[in-house]
Amino acid sequence: MLRNRKTPFSILLLIVAWCTIPAAFSQTPKYSNEFLTIGVGARALGMSNAFVSVANDATSGYWNPAGLTHIDANIQIALMHTEYFAGLAQYDYGTIAFNLDEKSAFGFSYLRFGIDDIPDTSDLIDADGNINYDRIRSFSASDNAFMISYARILNPNLRIGVNTKIIRRTAGSFAGAWGFGLDAGIQYQWNDWNFGFMGHDITSTFNAWSYDLDDRMREVFTITGNEIPQNSLEVTLPRMALGASRSFLFAEKIGLLATADLFITTDGKRNVMFKGDPISIDPALGLEVDFKKIIFLRAGIGNYQQYAGIDDQTTHVMQLNMGVGVVIRDILAIDYALTDVGDNSIALYSNIFSLRFNINRRDRNN
Repeated sequence: MLRNRKTPFSILLLIVAWCTIPAAFSQTPKYSNEFLTIGVGARALGMSNAFVSVANDATSGYWNPAGLTHIDANIQIALMHTEYFAGLAQYDYGTIAFNLDEKSAFGFSYLRFGIDDIPDTSDLIDADGNINYDRIRSFSASDNAFMISYARILNPNLRIGVNTKIIRRTAGSFAGAWGFGLDAGIQYQWNDWNFGFMGHDITSTFNAWSYDLDDRMREVFTITGNEIPQNSLEVTLPRMALGASRSFLFAEKIGLLATADLFITTDGKRNVMFKGDPISIDPALGLEVDFKKIIFLRAGIGNYQQYAGIDDQTTHVMQLNMGVGVVIRDILAIDYALTDVGDNSIALYSNIFSLRFNINRRDRNN
């Protein structure tokens, strides 16, 4: 990925945005906790997040907790790292899942999206107008999510799962929020088809923001004409995903998995393919080709956007993702995804790497 230096101007914009966005959200629930919509795992991201009916590994705690019951190891660990905005933002994910018995599974996940080492130049100039670079400090602005998942097999065709999640968002020591939410998922198998449903924030998720601003920072807000942030409540409205997938086998060595998802939001008109108020729908399609379940090639398309281009002409684009994966002796899986392929002005492409480990593997008949 390309990297740019953290210029003072870009850092200033980030700080202003981070401090003022939560105050704006206190008036509307739109676009809250968006870091939880990016996705996890190079396998799923390589298929453009069309994964709600496919999820069958430790990342299911994020995509659809019902899929945790597919894990055929006593313990499975998954890790992921990537960077966004030319290396400015770090995105990390880790999860561990294990079987409680033959019909139930449990998982714990942690996700962080953060910008580190942001220069704090508020004390650069003292009261006498002297500049002292030793007074520059740094801070981090980060979004964190902790998820606890439980899944159970109700019958050979039906699986269910739930998430309890705790949200922690911070901007240095002067702004922070705690939040709590619930997710629920279902997977159903019918002949050669698999269907999935995932409800995120089914009871709405509430983030309580608090600010610790000293007199100096309040003065800066006043001088620059910005509203001083107040303690507030941020609401994330429910969103859902519906998916269907089917596997095909060719010549007993080559397999094909085709999957399609619909992502449904309820917080007002969004810039997606099917806009509505309050409900909007964004489709995604994914493919995965495997050779003996060892080598995998993946591709997907989704994230429809439209924007005004040159001469105010409307441009319509969809994000193309692709990826590869390899499984080593059913113990280690290494996945890579290249997302946002093509020049569509939405974002720079991102390289995503993830690993999955099976510990004390055993065969299961469920």
